[in-house]
Amino acid sequence: MELILVIIVSAIAGMASVLDEAQFHRPLVACTMMGAVLGDMTTGIILGGTLEMMALGWMNVGAAMAPDSALASTVSTILVVVGHQSIGAGIALAVPLAAAGQVLTIFVRTITVFFQHLADKYAADGNARGIEMCHLGGLLLQGIRVAVPSVLVYMIAGTDTVNSLLNSIPEVITRGLQVSGGFIVVVGYAMVINMMNAPALMPYFFLGFLLAVFTDINLIGFGAIGLICAYFHIQGLERELNMQAAGGSHGGGIDDVDDSDLM
Repeated sequence: MELILVIIVSAIAGMASVLDEAQFHRPLVACTMMGAVLGDMTTGIILGGTLEMMALGWMNVGAAMAPDSALASTVSTILVVVGHQSIGAGIALAVPLAAAGQVLTIFVRTITVFFQHLADKYAADGNARGIEMCHLGGLLLQGIRVAVPSVLVYMIAGTDTVNSLLNSIPEVITRGLQVSGGFIVVVGYAMVINMMNAPALMPYFFLGFLLAVFTDINLIGFGAIGLICAYFHIQGLERELNMQAAGGSHGGGIDDVDDSDLM
């Protein structure tokens, strides 16, 4: 039963990596579900929360494929829970696993080109059922892409051979991977902030940074501070828009407010 649940959770994470709707492929969700299946949800939540910070900026931009968080989440959780590895080791292994998942998803997406041409043929024939099957076929391949490696790791994790292999990895490598994972977090945040392109919000960013460095406020406190700042920021925008709308009676109006004013 546990093996079947591992297959189901891994397949769901793999399919969600291309659907981007339910977000089941995100580390916080995938690691938690896998941890629950393996009987250690607490470890799954801790590992998923840490990996989520790393994968926050992982996103597909145009034809550029981001590292795969689905495979990294499921396999690293199995190695930590079943293989009795440390959280730090799971985080370190998640980086190369994400790179491997990136290669696999590119390979699978290349294969699905066949389904796209087949769907065009079905569309020309007016066969809606055939088009649906093409969609499901491509989605199933994404599920298999994550399920198969996860099952293989599950079957060999915890054995003396695997444990000795993982323990033989020099600390300089595992520590280096952890540090590089920290760099990925910074780059991810930088990508998100750069894409937002909201200079008016930067004071809040620097305020949060200073509070994190010079105080002992936990994440819950930061979340509350963020909600309060967002509330007052929105109130200020509403007052500004109302003032501009009131002045519009002399020419112009609220429609003249530039979209950049909202940021």
